Amino acid sequence: MAKTIYDPKQDARFQHPIIDQDEWRERHLPGGETIPFRYLHGYFEGTDVKFSFCFPPADRYEGRFQQYLSPFPGPDEEVASLGHTGLEDRVGFALKCGAYYVETNMGSHSQFGGNRDNKLTWQSSAAAAEYSREKAKEIYNTPNRPYGYVYGGSGGGYKTMACIENTSAWDGAAPFVIGSPVSLPNTITMHVQGQRVLRNAFPKILDALDAGGSGDPYQELNKDEADMLRELTRMGFPPLAWYMEAKGVIDPGSLPVLLPGMKQMDPSYFTDFWTKPGYAGSDPESSSSKDRIHFLTKVKSVHQADKTESHAAEDGQNGVDDAYKKQMVSGNGAYLELETLPQGENLYQEGLYMTFQTGDAKNATLLMGKMMHYTDSEAGIVTIGDCYGMSDLGETLGKIKPGDEILLDNSDYIAIQSYYRHQVPQDLSFHAWDQFRNADGTPKTPQRPPFPVPFTGVDVPQDGDIQGKVINIQALMDESTCPWCADWWRHKIMETKGTDADHRTYFMERCMHGDINAIGNYMVVNYVGALRQALIDLSAWVEKDIEPLNRTAYYLGEDGQIHTEPDVSKRFGIQGIPTLKANGEKCAHVKVGECVRFTVDVEVPEGAGDVTEILFAQQEKELTAKDTESNGVARLMLGADMWDRALAFEKGGKGTVHTAHAETIGCYDKPGTYFATVRIATNRRGDSDPFTQVLNLDRARIIVEA
Repeated sequence: MAKTIYDPKQDARFQHPIIDQDEWRERHLPGGETIPFRYLHGYFEGTDVKFSFCFPPADRYEGRFQQYLSPFPGPDEEVASLGHTGLEDRVGFALKCGAYYVETNMGSHSQFGGNRDNKLTWQSSAAAAEYSREKAKEIYNTPNRPYGYVYGGSGGGYKTMACIENTSAWDGAAPFVIGSPVSLPNTITMHVQGQRVLRNAFPKILDALDAGGSGDPYQELNKDEADMLRELTRMGFPPLAWYMEAKGVIDPGSLPVLLPGMKQMDPSYFTDFWTKPGYAGSDPESSSSKDRIHFLTKVKSVHQADKTESHAAEDGQNGVDDAYKKQMVSGNGAYLELETLPQGENLYQEGLYMTFQTGDAKNATLLMGKMMHYTDSEAGIVTIGDCYGMSDLGETLGKIKPGDEILLDNSDYIAIQSYYRHQVPQDLSFHAWDQFRNADGTPKTPQRPPFPVPFTGVDVPQDGDIQGKVINIQALMDESTCPWCADWWRHKIMETKGTDADHRTYFMERCMHGDINAIGNYMVVNYVGALRQALIDLSAWVEKDIEPLNRTAYYLGEDGQIHTEPDVSKRFGIQGIPTLKANGEKCAHVKVGECVRFTVDVEVPEGAGDVTEILFAQQEKELTAKDTESNGVARLMLGADMWDRALAFEKGGKGTVHTAHAETIGCYDKPGTYFATVRIATNRRGDSDPFTQVLNLDRARIIVEA
């Protein structure tokens, strides 16, 4: 039976839009340009759906709009992007592109959506899109229908795919760092399991995979570690993405937000995991059992949280790496002094839930942040971590008294890490789970009831029935979703439409999940410039029938990894590929004081533009444990202003591939192992437009001997 394409203009809920704010404002863009815009804010009467529109002046309007979808909508999400400035300015980029900007709260009562029909996320977005067209016709005094482009990443990617598959409100879509129907919560849980089991192995893994390494990350691991690394790699987790953990940053991502809902939907799992055969927790020799903490102690003293400043709704977190954090309540410096703490070396301290057993706070639960042992006794301090779905922090702290018993328990947190093993999809096209299937396709492991994956927030299947043109940006070092998800969706589109002619996927080297332009250090770059270029290309494709660049040529290996074509002339895509060598090798051996000749060669695929910048760092500036102690992910991802200099380069060409070459010299005055890094930028027009610089990097190892 043919699918019904949703038409918000026929939906009784969205027939009475109200504008409650209409004023002129200004947007200050990078480089000093200022663009005035007409700001409209409103809502649909009788609903919780709110929206904001930002219209450029008539002389800058080119008949289109861009609409961003946040991963986790909140009650004030429609204004969340207004506070973004500089290179993070989605509104300013739209205005510069001759587009007006649309954002909605998707009808949300709460940060996590509330109890409602999740179809409202994309249906209300479509309603706002269609109403914005009516306002555009009125404001610009034209009968022409504006072209519309919707985009969003991660959780916003699910919403973007639902929009382009189930409505005709947009002409094109640019979902990025997308998941598959079986990604959540599986990708998050397996990532955290890897953080636990591999916690002593990360430096070895990184050393093998980094420039000039052995290339074999398994050779120095014990059996448990090697088995886990192999399992997660086959699941699709990119091995090089473990570099964050190798630098001391252990971040559970959105797992603390997802876990309470998972416990509600499958409560018996958390008992079965520790008691029934076929689950790792039932084996006393498993790493799960060895890392389990179930420890009863007493409160010695209570220290209240610091007061925090409130933040304006316009400064809301709505990117793929921070939107979920709006759901969490920070401990803000609160801590408990406890009479005794668990003792032992290599304790697994992540995910320790603190449940009060006695006193006025009995049955209240908080999440531990950090554990600090006293050196002269078994007592110590536990800080309060970022909590979600637990007891009210202030109220609970006010009830706790010295002498109250408290249970420290990571049983649920460890149990949930293996959940993906017990969610083997019946659909055999999800090859990551082949390792948990028998030859006839049946699961090897005990299975839980099919998980309803409500965290996608759309309540419709990913069916590939796209109603417009699509460009998908996918990161090859993504730590929060697996790169193969883009391949799965592309094949679903081909299965449904019979072709992928209206779809492109660009795989981005050295890019992780985050959509912040400032992300970048000696190991990673960001894909934001490529995403913005994709939005420009999407407009040209729809409006002028200008074909975008060919999709990145790749194959999905049996190891669960996306492997891109090494020959740039056949690889295509949107990203330039640099090669850095030291004395002609990826690993150079030199003596103290001996100079090293560094060469940089860049190849840019056909049509992807020219090199605009080459930055060089002779010696990476290592972050210390203290550097990453507070807000470690942000410090590691954003804290490396490491570039020693920009290199002059010569442009050239090999057939349809544009090239660039640069050289420099460096010396080292102390023995040791060093890494040099080069970061390149390319641009479609070969100019310095800050919004559309497409980045990549490469590294070389230098071993300096006395």
